[in-house]
Amino acid sequence: MKASAPGKIILFGEHAVVYGRPALAVPVTQIHADVEVLDAPRSGIWIDAPDINLHAELNTLPSDHPIASAIHNFLFISRLSPFPNLDIKIASSIPVASGLGSGAAVTVALVRGLSSHLKFPMSDEEVNSFAYEIEKLHHGTPSGIDNTVVTYAKPVYFVKGQPIEILRVAKPFTIVIGDTGISAPTKKSVGDVRKLWEADKAKWEVMFDQVADIAKKARAAIESGTSMDLGKLMNQNHALLQEMTVSSTRLDRLVSAARNAGALGAKLSGGGRGGNMIALVERDQAEDVARALKEAGAKNTIITVIA
Repeated sequence: MKASAPGKIILFGEHAVVYGRPALAVPVTQIHADVEVLDAPRSGIWIDAPDINLHAELNTLPSDHPIASAIHNFLFISRLSPFPNLDIKIASSIPVASGLGSGAAVTVALVRGLSSHLKFPMSDEEVNSFAYEIEKLHHGTPSGIDNTVVTYAKPVYFVKGQPIEILRVAKPFTIVIGDTGISAPTKKSVGDVRKLWEADKAKWEVMFDQVADIAKKARAAIESGTSMDLGKLMNQNHALLQEMTVSSTRLDRLVSAARNAGALGAKLSGGGRGGNMIALVERDQAEDVARALKEAGAKNTIITVIA
């Protein structure tokens, strides 16, 4: 049984979303995690994930390994007995620790592949909840936005603990994603922002409110078809993320390169410190901006249309 899940990119609201503010995120279908689950001719559950050089039987992996913990949790909730003999093949074109939802996509594809193959049906809500529990194991205090966008594969307006709202995109718009090539685990930057917040809650609550205001304006622009207004909001959001100390020299260089090449606005996306940035562009400028990002040091670029 085969299953797939897309990558994701956050447009607005990262970090503040952990503190109950809204964030906007969209799927990136050009990149995806793919899982195939087959009956195995040998005993055990065998995992083959060449992208991360993993070829092992489940019980030889530490229990807190991301893939192992997802499989163990699935076997626990499905109450299968005896455990089946399986070959699980995992491939992903989503860069790891880059803010593109790699971990959530692998978990969602994996649990869907297992649930289909083992005839243990799960709704989208159940898959999303399961993936969030796995995210918590590996990200500390995740917002839940990664697993939500990846599970539903639709643009979302997300507030932690509130019902998911699917964003209605009135008019397609084009985003260029630039990868710094620097791996940056979300857990570290989220933890650092938490320390800042704990040291001066009043100051950071005001800043998170400013991010929330930007996210709300962005939603209004997307749903009213005035998405070209998003550029200025991206620039404002990036400035606030710089104040949160989650930008970096490389991210700032790519953001500047995109703006100088004609992007309507640009910002880092995700946890920061590395990973990716995004730029809003007119459709016919996308290639020029992507080229400028490569010249400024981007390891990779993706042009995606949000529709």
